[in-house]
Amino acid sequence: MEIESETNEDNSKRIQVRFVTKLKAPYKVPNTAIAIPSHFHRLGLSSIVNKLLQAVNSEWKTEPFDFLIDGELVRMPLEEFLLAKGISAEKTLEIEYIRAVAPRKEAKPSPHDDWVSSVDGSSPSFILTGCYDGLGRVWKQAGWCTHILEGHSGAVSSVRIINSEGAGSATVVTASKDRTLRLWKFDAEDSSDHPAKIRAFKILRGHNASVHSVAAKTSGDMICSGSWDCTINLWRTSDSDIDGDTVPIKKRKVNNKVEEPQSEGEAVSALVGHTQCVSCVVWPQHETIYSASWDHSVRKWDVETGKDLSDIFCGKVLNCIDIGGEGSTLIAGGGSDPILRIWDPRKPGTSSPVFQFSSHGSWISACKWHNWSSVHLLSSSYDGKVMLWDLRTAFPLAIVDSHKDKVLCADWWKGDCVVSGGVDAQLRISSDISIQ
Repeated sequence: MEIESETNEDNSKRIQVRFVTKLKAPYKVPNTAIAIPSHFHRLGLSSIVNKLLQAVNSEWKTEPFDFLIDGELVRMPLEEFLLAKGISAEKTLEIEYIRAVAPRKEAKPSPHDDWVSSVDGSSPSFILTGCYDGLGRVWKQAGWCTHILEGHSGAVSSVRIINSEGAGSATVVTASKDRTLRLWKFDAEDSSDHPAKIRAFKILRGHNASVHSVAAKTSGDMICSGSWDCTINLWRTSDSDIDGDTVPIKKRKVNNKVEEPQSEGEAVSALVGHTQCVSCVVWPQHETIYSASWDHSVRKWDVETGKDLSDIFCGKVLNCIDIGGEGSTLIAGGGSDPILRIWDPRKPGTSSPVFQFSSHGSWISACKWHNWSSVHLLSSSYDGKVMLWDLRTAFPLAIVDSHKDKVLCADWWKGDCVVSGGVDAQLRISSDISIQ
């Protein structure tokens, strides 16, 4: 079988290929070799696969595909790719196709009253956002806010879902430029049309400057926070502290309802070593915390001993890091240049990234690995874009450019959605993304 060139170049070279896939029916094409023009790129290959699928199923609706040769995504004309990789075109070439990773739907934006500084999509039941108006918000879906978290006297800089399991009850934490963190509980199954205003059950005080980032231990019994005071504080999330002082505050009535008592907690311990603002903290393992700082370093901490186990220096101010990838060991980070860097601590000379992605046009504000894919991650930037990446190619798989100004935060939600917020005071949800 021979496929005609889309540009009618009769003299173009032909390559014998066989398309294969791990996708289930109805995505499978016949396992026969065909001849295609060598100048075809991804869109041309996608057109061929769609035509083959339509030949088998007349009701097939066209959709985009991506293509892998020897485990690497094709992002240039086929002939150029084979030449660059030293792959022979003399024998039948096996090309694997997968569903393209790209948002297929864009929900209406969810407006805030100021910049959206932080977002957490780790619960499938709701989205948590922090805003420069000093409020946290809980969203059931686009445009549907169920709870407003009131109490901070400064901008909310970071939010994190601690626990969203059990009888619909959720526990979350917010960090603020008012130097405090606050813990909140609410009914995650509440589907009221009017957002309920709630106050924190616990206020955490101890930082001497703005709290920039917060992360939760996987067990949910502790959190850590990074601050402009260059320290990382560790806190307990229970209603009462064992090691720190707890100051109870009397119950009060709001709308004839008695609210839960509010308490104040102190830090259990502090991790000291950074010389500039701690811009990001993550707590991926039971006894290990990672932090990024404006002092250009990524540090790995032993929670039990408080020791700094390893440092990575990249020569740039760092705004964000996340841990994921193969074996949940790769470190993704971004900061004061357009480059998203990936480090592998298992390899010698860890200050040298194993991957660098440079398609952004300005500083990177956030990065996040996909929950179940070891090769996919996203990044957001002051260039107003969110980009989706695959470690198997140096080019972005997709670009979300619906924001009208700087994007300050982004996360995955439910595995097939990207949620993001920024200076345009909007939470935006891009959905129906096929991660395989």
